[in-house]
Amino acid sequence: MLTNKPYFLFLVLCSPCIFSLSFNDRGDPKDIAAQIVRQMTDEEVLAQTFMLGWIGLKPSPLILEWVQRRSLGGIKVFGWNTSDTLELAETIGILQRESLKGRFQIPLLVATDQEGGWIRHIKGATSETPGNMAIGASGYPQDAYLSGYYIGRELAVLGVNMNFAPAVDLYTNRDSTLIGPRSFGIDPVNTGIFGLAFMRGQEAAGVIPTAKHFPGHGDTDLDSHGILPQIDASFDVLWNRELVPYRMLSKEGLPVVMSGHLAFPNTESGAAPASLSPWFLQNVLRGKIGFQGVVITDDLMMNGATISAGSLSRAAKQALAAGNDIIMFSQTPLLLDPVWTVLLDAMKNEPAFRERVRDAARRILEMKLNYLRGEKAVPFIPDVENVKKNLPDPEGSTFFLGLAARSVTVVKDDDFPLLPAEAGSVLLTGQYLDFFKQGRIAYPGAKSYWYATVFGVDDFLQYARTVDTIIFCLSDELGMRFLKSLQPLKKKVIVLSVLSPVYLDEAPWVDGAIAVYSYANESFIAGFSVLLGKIKPHGQLPFPLLQPRWTAPKQ
Repeated sequence: MLTNKPYFLFLVLCSPCIFSLSFNDRGDPKDIAAQIVRQMTDEEVLAQTFMLGWIGLKPSPLILEWVQRRSLGGIKVFGWNTSDTLELAETIGILQRESLKGRFQIPLLVATDQEGGWIRHIKGATSETPGNMAIGASGYPQDAYLSGYYIGRELAVLGVNMNFAPAVDLYTNRDSTLIGPRSFGIDPVNTGIFGLAFMRGQEAAGVIPTAKHFPGHGDTDLDSHGILPQIDASFDVLWNRELVPYRMLSKEGLPVVMSGHLAFPNTESGAAPASLSPWFLQNVLRGKIGFQGVVITDDLMMNGATISAGSLSRAAKQALAAGNDIIMFSQTPLLLDPVWTVLLDAMKNEPAFRERVRDAARRILEMKLNYLRGEKAVPFIPDVENVKKNLPDPEGSTFFLGLAARSVTVVKDDDFPLLPAEAGSVLLTGQYLDFFKQGRIAYPGAKSYWYATVFGVDDFLQYARTVDTIIFCLSDELGMRFLKSLQPLKKKVIVLSVLSPVYLDEAPWVDGAIAVYSYANESFIAGFSVLLGKIKPHGQLPFPLLQPRWTAPKQ
């Protein structure tokens, strides 16, 4: 009997029920991920595939329960969580501390949408940037790289380790109000080049980049938050247009793709959203393109997903079965919500589904091991003092001003510069505080008119009749209504276009127009600097305007 004791102790100590790997163990990430998944329960595996949002600035009791009791895989920071940047950092620290107490000490993925420009979910002290269309107008891949890098550095300071950017949707449909200035432009190869550079910049800052919205949201004017858009493009068109950026980035090791709630009825996917389509995710993305990374859904609580599936729990199951590895929810489900119980039941009763979920968890863990460890890794627990010192990023602020200046595009030439003495009396018209601030610096004594509703047109015209020059900030259809009312007055009208300059198609009669692509303060500084002749504009429109009467910029 005594001779059997050492053998018995050896078996006990080496039993997988007793000996457990840790996220911090050294070794090949692929091997460690596979071994951890083998030791995980079905509940632990399934939880890794969930990414949840929560309501409020502080962590809600429910999101804490998901982290503490379920070992949740990831959280998504939305705009409603971010009004206080310091409190956001503290909240991320609280949730990560709880996650690291788990059996395998696996950190959370902490994600957000910080594309730059228009889409900036974490506001507060972070930088307002010129955005993707400004990068397309500047034409320099280095601008894309440094945009990704400085945005990533700010996220890293806050403990955000994953960003849903770059958006590589093409600006195919000019009426797309959802994409617009979020796009680098209309050219698929240029979009791939800029997207790859942005991806590398994010990685240099330690942040996991995500290309979206696969297979492409740019050819529709509908919003998948409220409806399932149907895009009539054939697969051949997609392959040579929308899918080109994904083909380029996948060859360069793109770690994450976000699947979009978009239907392409002229493909083999039929009426199904691409986000729930095995054909798109397995045959096209994994098979034909060769993508090896993680696939995450856009928010499954968007109508584009739930309308097709019939319920949230069905959408979640279809998403995982189709080939998504992470299913994202903008709100926190109850612990025993059907979205959890239905999936767990399917794992226990459907071997093929169970293997699919375990494969998803393995991919997620391998990505975490590759990106959340090492010298570049984002700290799990943010340093609040570091947040105070480094938001906005001091170097980034200088860069973004330079990008804004490089991207300014003269759309219609009025023999700029327009000096104050030549402009006479000036009326500044727009919707943005920074426009008025920079406009009054450029044209001292200028009057201001802030438009808010269409019912103010008559009042606006009374002001316009009293001045020599109107400098009009144009960004949307409402602004277009006000701008058109000026045509009969025969006044000098200069347009400063922000966001997408597509509205300029409808105003060939204005005396001059420049595009700056963003309502960031840096963009207004750059725009007025061009008007005053302080800098020369070199930006080029990243898509063609329809009006042939516009004159070309001076060389």
